[in-house]
Amino acid sequence: MAGSGFLHGVEVTEIANGVRPIESVSSSIIGIVGTAPGADPVAFPLNTPVVVAGSSYEAAKLDVTTDGTGGGTLPAALDGIFDQIGATVIVVRVEEETQETDTLVNVRGGVDAQTGQYEGAYALLASESVNGKVPRIICAPGFTHQRPNDGDGNPTANPVVAELISIAERLTAIIVADGPNTNDDAAVLYASDFGSDRIYVVDPWVTIFNDDGEVVAEPASARVAGVIARTDYEEGFHRSPSNQVINGISGTARPVDFKLGDTSSRANLLNEQKVATIVYQDGYRLWGNMSLSDDSKWKYLCVRRTADVINDAMRVSHLWAVDRGITSTFVSDIVEGVNGVLREMTTKGQILGGSCWGNTDLNTPESIQSGQLYIDFDFTPTFPAERITFRSTLVNDYASEVIV
Repeated sequence: MAGSGFLHGVEVTEIANGVRPIESVSSSIIGIVGTAPGADPVAFPLNTPVVVAGSSYEAAKLDVTTDGTGGGTLPAALDGIFDQIGATVIVVRVEEETQETDTLVNVRGGVDAQTGQYEGAYALLASESVNGKVPRIICAPGFTHQRPNDGDGNPTANPVVAELISIAERLTAIIVADGPNTNDDAAVLYASDFGSDRIYVVDPWVTIFNDDGEVVAEPASARVAGVIARTDYEEGFHRSPSNQVINGISGTARPVDFKLGDTSSRANLLNEQKVATIVYQDGYRLWGNMSLSDDSKWKYLCVRRTADVINDAMRVSHLWAVDRGITSTFVSDIVEGVNGVLREMTTKGQILGGSCWGNTDLNTPESIQSGQLYIDFDFTPTFPAERITFRSTLVNDYASEVIV
């Protein structure tokens, strides 16, 4: 301890107090679940989260057949993502079964009762401990558009999406789900199956020009996930992915008529029912801001994602504070650090404002004695300019200008 014992000279002691920097979390990591029968089983073992860091070379190991006929959903999905950006992707490969319903079970996954091993989509939960990376944008192209019938022949909600909701909540991620790709009514009915602010539905599918010279339809979710990751990288997590160009597609699986300002257009009607779509306007663009939230406070996908990024940043950046002694200096350090981040985010235009404070009502002598500290913060996110109204008025005020 400084000041004790004899010293003839100079000493330096480090003080542990002070404001700590708060690190931002990555919002653009994609998690994808699918099949690839022709994959290298060593590079992509079943039910295991594998990192593909924007590398087409690594992604090529999802189909190592000599004639490129390995099939499955993952090879094309990774290609679609990389058309948008060289994103970091967490890939989970599952067994492809003869029956689609059996493959859906594999994709949905769960926890092996004997080994405790995560399977299918649940393997994404293991990514942080295995790879040190947390997927924040989740998709399972080819397995999120179905509405299987129950025992009485009635269609039910997609089982993969239904399971992904709890996984997304634990990961603080969002789900990009494909609509049924049949007609508008079916897309709206599909969206009504869920009420989560973590689901972003896109309909219809996209068409691409494949290596065989054929125009084929593919689920849009992988490319949309890539668009969201690219938007995060170029503009920030607070930016809505709507009105962003989708690369690498030749069209949509069914026509989507669109005109700015036309409330009766197919695109507008889908958006009104919380279904994002794809329109042609100076290129093919993603069009739609809404999640499937049943709470208007969280109706915009970018609001959900902004809250996730801020909340996660507060959580992961305060490990240093756990188990330290609660003092006024300690509380001040936390509050000042959070306020500094909120001011910086406001300056960058990521939020409109925010503040942090110690909760004097809850921080009683009893709570402090029990080791419980309450720190409150609030913020206002930015909202997308979903509707811009120009008010046009014809007047004769300027007619006098023609008189000489």
